[in-house]
Amino acid sequence: MDFALTEEQTAIFDMAHAFGQEHIAPYARQWEAEGTIPKDLWPRIAELGFGGLYVSEDAGGSGLSRLDATLVFEALSMACPSVAAFLSIHNMCAKMLDSFADDALKERIMPGVLSMETVLSYCLTEPGSGSDAAALKTKCERTNDGYRLNGTKAFISGGGYSDAYVAMVRTSDGGAAGVSCVYVEDGTEGLSFGGLEDKMGWRSQPTAQVQFDDCVIPAGNLVGEEGKGFKYAMMGLDGGRLNISACSLGAAQTAMNATLDYMGERKAFGQTIDQFQGLQFRLADMEIELQAARTFLRQAAWKLDSGAPDATRFCAMAKKFVTETGSRIVDQCLQLHGGYGYLADYGIEKLVRDLRVHQILEGTNEIMRVIVARDMLKNR
Repeated sequence: MDFALTEEQTAIFDMAHAFGQEHIAPYARQWEAEGTIPKDLWPRIAELGFGGLYVSEDAGGSGLSRLDATLVFEALSMACPSVAAFLSIHNMCAKMLDSFADDALKERIMPGVLSMETVLSYCLTEPGSGSDAAALKTKCERTNDGYRLNGTKAFISGGGYSDAYVAMVRTSDGGAAGVSCVYVEDGTEGLSFGGLEDKMGWRSQPTAQVQFDDCVIPAGNLVGEEGKGFKYAMMGLDGGRLNISACSLGAAQTAMNATLDYMGERKAFGQTIDQFQGLQFRLADMEIELQAARTFLRQAAWKLDSGAPDATRFCAMAKKFVTETGSRIVDQCLQLHGGYGYLADYGIEKLVRDLRVHQILEGTNEIMRVIVARDMLKNR
């Protein structure tokens, strides 16, 4: 059993970290205030191969493992978890298209996807279906030339910003078996967007409802087979849960680094506050939790890469554990900064806000517990 990263994996992390510190971190607060991420950032990220992290090399992607990808997201989230998480969404969509779209659709769209001239959004959640995703109601009816869509998707990162939308829609009744996946390009007639949501965190990501009103797409924009969309969506979620966990991990590490520096400079009662044993204990507890979370995440990623039968269970456990650990750590780091931690200038309060949603998306942490418990009971 080898817990060490390979030289290649270390290089991947270092490359992502260096890019994030130079091209993202200095602008993260500005982009949050503006409520958007400059579109020209994405092609520069794609030059590193990050537009198709686990798209096959034969298709022009990087062909990385899920473990490799967690290193990218951990490193980038050290600069800004909101930007890193948005890249995760694009990559989840890219992998679905690479795995299930037919050759004609891939030939038409994948070059733009991999170069990130085409930025992708993922449309599953609806106003009336969140955790119960199979209850989605967006209708997809056959026409002579393709499909007509009617319905609304909610909480869509990149709504009104992205260049295309990978949407789960209902082609027939029957719960999960009636869900299909379609590709809808920006500018398609009948595609519109709600107003931008005013969110607690992830404020640099434009988030809005995506609305389909007699939105007609060609038959070739069906991804894979009719009735298989829910299966495709669920297959993408294991990796998505790892990525969002990695984003919590990287942000927590940044908060820890900043806190260690701050405590070495801040003086109280005649000495720097890092000399108080009570505060040293708190630092030690946070470091123990952070390292445990990192190890757990990488074990879950290894299981997913190796096709282990309990991979989904471990991805769910890691998502629950790592995201809650990350939020606890950044909250404690804010506390150790005292009043300064509450100020935007120090960057800690942004991390507290950004990480809170990680316990909700990619499946709530309550659903993670359901997945784990069901698997335990099934295999007892």
